[in-house]
Amino acid sequence: MTPLKITTRDTTTGPVLEIIGALDYPSAPELRDLLTTLTLQPGQRLILDLAGMEFCDSSGITALIAARNHAQAAKADIALAAVPANTLRILTIVGLDRVFALYPDSDTAARA
Repeated sequence: MTPLKITTRDTTTGPVLEIIGALDYPSAPELRDLLTTLTLQPGQRLILDLAGMEFCDSSGITALIAARNHAQAAKADIALAAVPANTLRILTIVGLDRVFALYPDSDTAARA
């Protein structure tokens, strides 16, 4: 598996975190730590672009939930973009597809 790499870019609606590689037990704390440094304004949308995510275990799902909690605490939105099919299946099974706004790509999520 590819080691986790997270890149951040800003859009007019808020930050986009591009998550590449494995979001799993050893790497999930990296996302959680990054969230603590991320300032969100009320009404912004945090977008997690998962197009390059190769693997996500339960620790990764927990980190996604932590991102949602961070956004909600700032009175901001969160969206998941380009969720890989295997991760989407898990999100659907546990009902998180009803918790996260899901978009085919980060550009669409930023415009919504």
